[in-house]
Amino acid sequence: MSDNQKSFPVSWDQFHRDSRALAWRLMGQGGFDAVVAIARGGLVPAAIVARELNIRVVETVAVKSYDHQAQGQVQVLKQISKPVLDVAANGGRVLIVDDLVDTGATARAVRDMLPGAHFATVYAKPKGREMVDTFITEVSQDTWIFFPWDLDVAYAAPISGGTD
Repeated sequence: MSDNQKSFPVSWDQFHRDSRALAWRLMGQGGFDAVVAIARGGLVPAAIVARELNIRVVETVAVKSYDHQAQGQVQVLKQISKPVLDVAANGGRVLIVDDLVDTGATARAVRDMLPGAHFATVYAKPKGREMVDTFITEVSQDTWIFFPWDLDVAYAAPISGGTD
C-alpha cells in the first residue's frame, strides 16, 4: 500500500455480514446451479453465499494477479472443471464469487471462461465495477482493503497521526 492510499480494514464479523448481504441481494436473481469461487479471496464469500442460497455444486478457479500488495499480470493457476463448464454450456446458471473487483483484470479473465455467468463480489472499485453484475459496497480506487485473513490484532495509531 502506498502512502497516498486509504486503508479499509474489514473484520471477520463485517465480512460475514457483507457476504450474507450479497446472498440476500442474489436471492432476487433466481436460482443458481453452481458457484465458482475465485481463489483465494472468493473462497470465504462463496462458501457463505453457497450456504445461504443452498447451492451444492461449489467449484474453484485459481487466478493470481497480486503479489502481496502490487497488481501484476493475470495468471490462471487452476482452470474451472469440465462438469461446471458443462453446466454453463447446457443452460445452467453459474454464479462466480470473489471478494473484490479492483481493476477488473481478474474478473475479465474469469468472465472469458464463463461468459454467461452471473458475477458477484462483496466489494467493488470503480475501475472494475462494470465487470460485475452484483456487489455490496463500492470503495474508492485508492482504497486498500485489508481482509480479515490479512490482519492481526495490533496497536493502531490515531488517524490524525498524533499520539494518544
